[in-house]
Amino acid sequence: MKKNGGNQKRKRILACLCILAVTAGSLGPAKISLAAEIAPRDGFDPGQTIAEQTEQSQPESEPGKTTNPQANEPNETNPQESSQEAGQRDARLAEQSGQETAPIYSFESEKGHPQEELTTGAGEDVGPAGGERASGRGDDGMPAGAEENGEAGVNLERNPPAGSVSAESMDNTAAVETTADFGLTAVSALLMESSTGTVIYEKNADQALSPASITKIMTLILIFDALENGSIRLDDEVTVSAYAKSMGGSQVFLEEGEKQTVETMIKCIVVASGNDASVAMAEHLAGSETEFVRQMNERAKELGMTQTNFEDCCGLTDSKTHVTSARDVAVMSRELITRYPQIHQYSSIWMENITHNTAQGSSEFGLANTNKLLKQYDGCNGLKTGSTSLAKYCVSATATRGGVTLIAVIMAAQDYKIRFSEAATLLNYGFGSCKLYSDESPESLPLLPLENGVKEEFALRYGGTFSYLSTTGEDFSAITKEWIYEESIQAPVTEGDNVGSLVYKLNGTEIGRVEIQAAESVEEAGYLDYWKRLWSEFLL
Repeated sequence: MKKNGGNQKRKRILACLCILAVTAGSLGPAKISLAAEIAPRDGFDPGQTIAEQTEQSQPESEPGKTTNPQANEPNETNPQESSQEAGQRDARLAEQSGQETAPIYSFESEKGHPQEELTTGAGEDVGPAGGERASGRGDDGMPAGAEENGEAGVNLERNPPAGSVSAESMDNTAAVETTADFGLTAVSALLMESSTGTVIYEKNADQALSPASITKIMTLILIFDALENGSIRLDDEVTVSAYAKSMGGSQVFLEEGEKQTVETMIKCIVVASGNDASVAMAEHLAGSETEFVRQMNERAKELGMTQTNFEDCCGLTDSKTHVTSARDVAVMSRELITRYPQIHQYSSIWMENITHNTAQGSSEFGLANTNKLLKQYDGCNGLKTGSTSLAKYCVSATATRGGVTLIAVIMAAQDYKIRFSEAATLLNYGFGSCKLYSDESPESLPLLPLENGVKEEFALRYGGTFSYLSTTGEDFSAITKEWIYEESIQAPVTEGDNVGSLVYKLNGTEIGRVEIQAAESVEEAGYLDYWKRLWSEFLL
């Protein structure tokens, strides 16, 4: 061992001397190959599994090889109940939903009398708090409080088993072809699994339709974008303009000059579908609703929402060119709940009070959620409802069971009961058939040898978390992992550069992959770097 170590040291010294001799006449940025001269890190073998790399040292393998290690026992985070048990539970829920009426939250009007629920002129969701006033914009003629005060009657019956579906990768979406006939009466519908973006079921999913207050999902995305980049904070105060106060439809009755925190405004938008709060936030973030809407459409393009055109920030408009599709709604819903999962802290609120502080004094106002599935469907945690005379009844419903999160979009249903019952039908279908594999804790990555760099090796990281969705009950213990890497990595390396992939296979068939990236930047070695390396070798 001592003799071999001496030979390796002499080789490294000779390599540095050769390089210095070759480059003595030039100090330019010429690239020098050390592939033959500089030995790689002892024990590194790109032909091994990642787990083996960290446990033992092997002689260097030939470049170009790939590995096919058996995965560790997968962590199946979806302990599904049986269809019979789920059906019994859902039947009990259906029975309860037919007996109980969603609670009505009353508040005191300016005259000190309980405020009655009024017809919303914009046709937007009439909240159980009765926070609606008649408006001259697009009156839909719905009976006052008909949606929120009547019994929900949501049908939670279990549906037929699904087909199969898999996610190609964590960043791509897949779709499953299903012949299931749910008898949906809504014009458009779509069911998506959130972590993979897999579309499990769709009906007229690309038809452009009026979204009503589902529009506010994009408004919320821009708000949380601003929170993420630090341009606003939750405790920042937002001043209400006269224009924001003038919004009809569903509102929380903000007064001109009134100040509320960003967090309170988020609650008003998510829980009570406040049009006035939406416009106030749009003006706070972009200076005007017009500019904010431009940013909404820009963000929609970034997400690939091809059937979407926003013309206001709240869905109050009766314009026939303010449109989106069920697929686009699912896409922006997925962006909101996966990028900003804290949205569920607000979308799952059933009832909460806010305080109006105006020149007339302080008063309590009750927010009550327009999404009845929160109380009627096990696991529901969001997301947004919408209704106008033009849009009919819409909902983007999110629910989580056994580690699986689904998004059910219903557009243009004939009444509020249908939108909720058909969303529940889709969710039942998904939860009854979906099984999710998620590799939350993959093996640690070793340091990777680097040629011509100021460092001889560099750190790696995974580009994300891999998830795979199945509806055919595959045995996830049969999943294997194969590391495919570049044969020769040359400096310079920039953090985030893709240097390989971790490929997942099930029964020999690839089901997806995660990129392996450089976790640090390493510059190309120069003339002085080789002198320093040579000197350090003599000192060893």
